[in-house]
Amino acid sequence: MSGSSEPVAAPAGPPVAEPVEATTAGSPVAEPVEAPAAGSPVAEPVEATTARTAASTQPALGAVEIVHGEALDVARTLPDASFTLVYLDPPFNTGRTQERHAVSSRRADRPAGTIQADRAGAGSGPESADASDSSLNSAVGKAATGAREINHGFHGHRYERVRELLHAYDDRFDDYGDFLMPRLEEAWRLLADDGTLYLHLDYREAHYAKVMLDAVFGRDCFLNEIIWAYDYGAKPRTRWPTKHDTILVYVKTPGGHVFNVDDVEREPYMAPSLVSAAKRERGKLPTDVWWHTIVPTTGREKTGYPTQKPEGILRRIVQASSRPGDRVLDLFAGSGTTGAVAAALGRDALLVDVSPEAVRVMRQRLPHATVREG
Repeated sequence: MSGSSEPVAAPAGPPVAEPVEATTAGSPVAEPVEAPAAGSPVAEPVEATTARTAASTQPALGAVEIVHGEALDVARTLPDASFTLVYLDPPFNTGRTQERHAVSSRRADRPAGTIQADRAGAGSGPESADASDSSLNSAVGKAATGAREINHGFHGHRYERVRELLHAYDDRFDDYGDFLMPRLEEAWRLLADDGTLYLHLDYREAHYAKVMLDAVFGRDCFLNEIIWAYDYGAKPRTRWPTKHDTILVYVKTPGGHVFNVDDVEREPYMAPSLVSAAKRERGKLPTDVWWHTIVPTTGREKTGYPTQKPEGILRRIVQASSRPGDRVLDLFAGSGTTGAVAAALGRDALLVDVSPEAVRVMRQRLPHATVREG
């Protein structure tokens, strides 16, 4: 056989519609198609319909702005209530030897008139307050003698912090509270009424930070303590290996915060045979313990930045606590994971970092981002 099929006579009977493509000399030639009448609908190709449907389900890429500057300085230039989600991953409290102080906090209510007078004299908001009034100052002399210092906080309360010199140890800052407290105050100011703060820390400072957050936000604004557990890195033989970080979650308005429970990526059930097929298919809502690997050294996400966090952790945070079109803030942006995830989910992101290397990595990772000096 030559490979070309013999013509087959059409059977007698009613006329049979010709195929769209007729064979002429072995080559397919499209038959002319009659133009539709004016105003009648035209069928769309299946491929075009599929592409358009897929595009409509994907949010438009969110805008990203990178600011090279110190977190507190940049934060103080931003308007109130301008972000639905603030994620903070500050430097953990390790570094050179510094003097370490214990911090004890308790709330002391004042008469309303006194509060107003104090605020009138000091201005409104943490950006206008004196440094010793808006954060935990490092007056070691006062601490050694047991002197008390008064710090005026939010919600019409004041907070007394009694400082005692404990010992010298490896520490990046004179007092981690001096560094962290004013940045938490700014985060509170920058959050919208339905906003949420995620503060990412390790075991060294999580307990101190929670006391600070209670002071700034109020204990009723505490939402969750998330444990991110992983299983990579060194395994010491003299203690239990430390394989988790803590993420403290606080909201601006209890009960009025954004939480998109149906948008969060689900997890497989640990005992799938005990649930229905529909539940197995959907998966279960994650708990406050998140098992997620660190960024693999040979993975697609790897940027080489030493403190890079995995996209899976940030994706869950952004999905749950913001909506497409909302603004997301990261004052310690590092490798830019928050911006990469937020943009892919249709959120706008503002990323701040003081490190030139961090800015370089972010520019490479997020080529559509704009960059400015803070």
